[in-house]
Amino acid sequence: MNINGAPNVVSSLMHEYGEATHTALNRYLPRKEPGRFLYDLVADYPRRGGKMMRPSLCIAAARIFGAQIEDALETAVAIELLHNALLIHDDIEDGSEKRRGEPTLHMLHGVPLAINAGDALTLMALEPLLHNRYTLGEQLALRIIEETQRMARACAEGQAMELGWCRYNVLDIGDADYLDMVLKKTCWLATIYPLRVGALIGSRGSVDLEPFVRFGFFLGAAFQIQDDLLNLVADERYGKELNGDLCEGKRTLMLIDAFRRSTDEERDCATRILALPRERRTTEDVCWLRTLIHKYESVEYARRIANELAGAALHEFSLLSAELRDSREKAFLERMPSWVIERQ
Repeated sequence: MNINGAPNVVSSLMHEYGEATHTALNRYLPRKEPGRFLYDLVADYPRRGGKMMRPSLCIAAARIFGAQIEDALETAVAIELLHNALLIHDDIEDGSEKRRGEPTLHMLHGVPLAINAGDALTLMALEPLLHNRYTLGEQLALRIIEETQRMARACAEGQAMELGWCRYNVLDIGDADYLDMVLKKTCWLATIYPLRVGALIGSRGSVDLEPFVRFGFFLGAAFQIQDDLLNLVADERYGKELNGDLCEGKRTLMLIDAFRRSTDEERDCATRILALPRERRTTEDVCWLRTLIHKYESVEYARRIANELAGAALHEFSLLSAELRDSREKAFLERMPSWVIERQ
């Protein structure tokens, strides 16, 4: 799938809406004590930048229904604060060493301070959501908070699935299991929730939100598979550690596919390697898993699935947007499926 011009409108609006979100977000980063032990850490990940996909989806979804940027800005800020809070916790849980090209927060400051900073960011996201009362009214602000609660529960469930598979070395996992985990862990915060609350804001609660679950799932799942692929094959522009997923023993679609195609002997070896804690999994072990994935062409398999999901996302968007007027935001959302699988 290749939509001409996809990178231009996507990068343009992500930059524009990302800058607006960053400017508004800075108002929520306290400049007070204890700075060294809390507020400097809280500001670290947000100030490193990022793609700003999540807040941009929220603002674009609001704009296609006629809202002003300012109507969605507080919610976009809350989304970005929550995203960065979960990144801090994810990095600790996964034992990750790099985030956005720099050492992770717990590598810089230790696990206890990093956990506390992540907790603080989570709680700070409530402030802009409460401020929605003044711009959107209490009823709509409450609906956005209800959507936030639904998303947060899904994220926790998906993270528990992924962590549990690693902790207890669960390997009888199929594609459907993986996609269910991705729906909860990735799609709700990355795509479904931003789209739904943006549509809520733009339509003032009048639009059917269920089509945004389907569009958001297909879009978010394609995004996650591409993210998993980049962890194996990205170049020096990649901001996280290469092979980090294999070091952590994550059950990616590539690993799941390679494991089910393996011989009994290969499965026994993979099971032994994946049973090891991260600190005991050697470079040779990780290389062996990479070789297994390439032997069974599981990277190519995952790419096909990502392309199919991106195509399904494009179809779903064509259905839900058929009656909407043309705009930059409509073009942005229409081109997002192409962007998620073409990004580096």
